[in-house]
Amino acid sequence: MNLENNEKNLDFIRLRVKEDKESKKNDGRVHTRFPPEPNGYLHLGHAKSICLNFGISKEFDGLCNLRLDDTNPIAEKIEYAEAIKQDVKWLGFNWGDRLFHASDYFDQLFEWANILIRDGKAFVCDLNFEEMRKLRGSLTTPGENSPFRERSIEENLDLFGKMKSGEFPDGSKTLRAKIDMASPNLNLRDPVIYRIIHKEHPKTGDTWKIYPSYDFAHGQSDSIEGITHSLCTLEFEHHRPLYDWFCKNLGIHHPQQIEFARLNLTYVVMSKRKMLRLVEEGHVSGWDDPRMPTLQGMRRRGFSPQSILDFSERVGVAKRENVIEVELLEHCLRQDLNKRAQRRLGVLNPLKLTIENYPEGQSEEIDAVNNPEDPNAGSRKVPFSRNIYIDRNDFMEDPPKKYFRLAPGKEVRLKYAYYVTCKEVIKDKDGEVLEIICNYDPESRGGDTSDGRKVKGTIQWVDAETAIPTKVRLYDRLFSVPNPEDVSDGVDFIDNINPDSLNTIELCLTETSLGDIEVGLPFQLERIGYFCKDPDSDSESQLILNRTVALRDSWGKLNKS
Repeated sequence: MNLENNEKNLDFIRLRVKEDKESKKNDGRVHTRFPPEPNGYLHLGHAKSICLNFGISKEFDGLCNLRLDDTNPIAEKIEYAEAIKQDVKWLGFNWGDRLFHASDYFDQLFEWANILIRDGKAFVCDLNFEEMRKLRGSLTTPGENSPFRERSIEENLDLFGKMKSGEFPDGSKTLRAKIDMASPNLNLRDPVIYRIIHKEHPKTGDTWKIYPSYDFAHGQSDSIEGITHSLCTLEFEHHRPLYDWFCKNLGIHHPQQIEFARLNLTYVVMSKRKMLRLVEEGHVSGWDDPRMPTLQGMRRRGFSPQSILDFSERVGVAKRENVIEVELLEHCLRQDLNKRAQRRLGVLNPLKLTIENYPEGQSEEIDAVNNPEDPNAGSRKVPFSRNIYIDRNDFMEDPPKKYFRLAPGKEVRLKYAYYVTCKEVIKDKDGEVLEIICNYDPESRGGDTSDGRKVKGTIQWVDAETAIPTKVRLYDRLFSVPNPEDVSDGVDFIDNINPDSLNTIELCLTETSLGDIEVGLPFQLERIGYFCKDPDSDSESQLILNRTVALRDSWGKLNKS
């Protein structure tokens, strides 16, 4: 990074890192880390932290570790750990040879815990968690010392060793730091630093029967790895004195913890607990449901990593909690896909159109531009014949004024192909339109006519002979209100689920080139929106498309400078 850069362009974290680097603190090193717990899938809020930690390390010629904080075997799974690595790579970041686990340091953490005991700064407590809670006090009243607080150093060392050996049942004893039960900061009121858990660990197996708390493992893991700047969200601000206390009292390398506001987004819940409930109660199909804000779900929906990086940069880093409009995220997605997504033809509500004066049995290939925004995208050949399908929404038998699509006697342009004029409408006995009969102008291929006339309406179409029957899933926002977690008494956030967050159209038609499209690769169905192929296509042996986002961009229009 150019340290002469205008400081107005730096957020408060980057300013602090810049100052530390210039003052040669930590010998001028910059070393960050992204430390997720492998107890669920990463979501958009984690993406912000990933971009921040890896971004700062790159900008300041530093390093960034990926560390899995695997200190709770009850909730952790290997599948979560693998998904975390996959998601970080998908966003475009590389930790090199610096993949670590908190469990890598269990031996060292155990030794440090023994040091605290020998220094009279930790004790084994027999209170259960409910009893500890009652003695903890409140924000206005001090807590009370545990009756086991004054055990001798020898007894504490002996009991802690037996805890490690698995001689006591879960919840019967804990190791607690001996700090100050009257501290105004509740996190300093003799916090638990080890608890007994008889559960096999995904990485260490059944070696350990005790596991360190997050507060004890996190700062010490940072220290072991030589982290210089430990970036955390604001909920850890009140934990910072405890982070500092452990480093100071163990006499170890002391990284600087800096807090920033977490990402809050309208129409979205960012709580892992609430997401888990959505999954377990069947409100969504899984953690990778395209309506979920998980990176797995967003990737399945067709989000590009570039759009998420752009969104994270625009959101920036703040010291205070705020709420970002989901329209900004959608705007970033459209901006990116408009530049890179190829165009294809499709109709969601097919209506047969027969070109009466087109020779029977004849077919041809029409040149279609892949992306008008990308001069290097080239073109493709699209089959065209006498029988095609248009979208039923592009025809109206009795249209209002200034209706520019197809109607009796009206002429429109078939995208990339010819001008056609509606001559006849065929209906069933109930008056439902079954087919439209048109004539075409053979001289209008590609939109050029010998007399130079132009039409205002252009509609999409697919060739009847080669079109692919397609199932389309129209995804919308999962919640119907901007803040689904803002609920009154007796109301659950689940009650705010949008009943129209998923609508499935069983039989659409798309152009033949989509038959070989890659799963997850976003493209634009012209005049409809951005879509991608869903993985279910392979198991169901049919093309299934997920709508990534519609074309309309209200945020972009409202925020033009």
